[in-house]
Formats: sequence, structure tokens, C-alpha cells
Amino acid sequence: MTDAIRINRAPVLTLWAAIVAERLGFARDEALTLGRAVAGLNAYSKGVSLGLYEPTPATERERRREARHGATVQVALLHRAVPAVQTPEGLRALSKDRPISPDSVERYLAGKFGDRLADARAAMTRLARSMAPRDLAERAYGLYEEFRPAVPAGVRGWGAAGKLDLDRVTALAE
Repeated sequence: MTDAIRINRAPVLTLWAAIVAERLGFARDEALTLGRAVAGLNAYSKGVSLGLYEPTPATERERRREARHGATVQVALLHRAVPAVQTPEGLRALSKDRPISPDSVERYLAGKFGDRLADARAAMTRLARSMAPRDLAERAYGLYEEFRPAVPAGVRGWGAAGKLDLDRVTALAE
């Protein structure tokens, strides 16, 4: 019998990316917002590939880029360029040009993982700490692909829950 959590991929990626960001030196609140943004960017890319979303036109991307010129930085995390901005509270990833609230990410994760959040966080933290930060930065997305919940391919898998095997996460750390 395996130690598994039935959950969809987005909160798993959010938590994993946040843990990786922390291991790479970001403060916890910063890391939470970066993790949420990585999962959002990933979901958007997948949605475009499935035909669920239309890509943002180049003119709109340019307008947004100009609107936040000088205020936005790009943070590389899990092979994604995450837009972020420095706020009085620290660095915050952006979603639709607005800083993400770390408290909202914590509530999201607690709601999705329920009473298993601490177990999932512990297993993923153990995995992140099992390698040097430079190696983790390079391998983090590939590791996620190895332990993410399996869901049906294509549109059928969109938002579907699968099993996150915590024993698998732990084994990757060894």
C-alpha cells in the first residue's frame, strides 16, 4: 500500500515550485507566490495546447510589457520566466499584472491538500534538500514530471485528480 493523496496537478506543482524557490533562497512568502505563478503559467500553456484558451495577441503582450516596464523582473523557476515585482513586503509574482498574495496561496494549498499538506510539504522538502541548489534548479521540472499525479491525456485530463505518491517523492530523494 502506498502513501498517496488524490489531487489534481495544479496544487502539486504550486507546492513543489514554492519549495524549490525556497531552496533556491527566496523567502517563504516570495516562494509561495512564485509557485502559484509557475502553476498558472503551466496551466495556461497546457490550455492553449488543448485549444481551451486563445494565446494572448502580441499587441496585448506588448501593452502589458510597456505598462510595467522597469517595475517587473523575470524570475526563472522550473523552466518558466515568472514575472514578479518588488513590493514593501518583498518580491511577489504577478498574475494578470497584480501581485499574488502569499496568504491566498496558503489557503489554496490547505484547501486542496487538506490534512495531508504537511506530509506532502515534508516529502517535497526532503527531495529539494537532497541536492545542491544549482542541480535542483536544473532538474526541478523533470523531478515534478516523475512524481506528478497521472491523469488522462488531452482534454479529459484537464483538472482531473490523480494519485500523488509520497513514497515516490521520498524515493527520489534517496
